[in-house]
Amino acid sequence: MKTTVIAVVGSKSSGKTTTIEALTRELTKRGYKVAAIKHISEVNFTIDTKDKDTWRFAQAGAKTIISVASHEIATIEKVNEADFSLEEILRKCEDHDIVILEGFRKFVSKNENIPKIVVAKSKKEALEALDQFKPILAFTGPYSTEKMNLKVPYVDVFKKPEKIADIVEKLAIERR
Repeated sequence: MKTTVIAVVGSKSSGKTTTIEALTRELTKRGYKVAAIKHISEVNFTIDTKDKDTWRFAQAGAKTIISVASHEIATIEKVNEADFSLEEILRKCEDHDIVILEGFRKFVSKNENIPKIVVAKSKKEALEALDQFKPILAFTGPYSTEKMNLKVPYVDVFKKPEKIADIVEKLAIERR
C-alpha cells in the first residue's frame, strides 16, 4: 500500500492533538499502521535533556543519537530546519500506511498533494482556511461549519470519531 499523508492544521489550542488522537485510535483499530509527526515551532525546543548522556553525545558532536529503552527507541538528529525538507521527514515513515502531520503550516498550506483536516475555533478561522489550505478533507474543532453550507464536511471528533477515520480511509483506498 502506498503511504497516505494528511495534515491536521489549525490555530494554537484549537484541538489538533485531540483530532489526531481520535483519528489515530480509529485507524489503528482498523489495522492501519499510523505515524504521527509533530512540528514544533519553538526555536530552542529540544526533546533532549541537558546533562543527560544523549545531550552530552550531541554536545560532543554526534549528529544522530539513538537511545534504546525496554519499550521504545528514540532517534535524535541534530539538524537545521532550513536544511531539511518535508519529503526527507516523510521518507522516515515509508513503511506506514498513513502519516498524519500536525502543523507544518508553511510546508503544507498550498501543497495540493497533502489533504488537510482543518481544526477551527471560529467562523473567521474556517473562512481563512478555505483560502489558505488546498485541498481540505474536513473541518473539525470547536466551531461547527455545518451552517456555512460548505462542500467540505464537518466532523465532531468527540461524538463521531469513526467519521473522520472513514474520510481518511476512503482517501487511502483511492490512493492505492
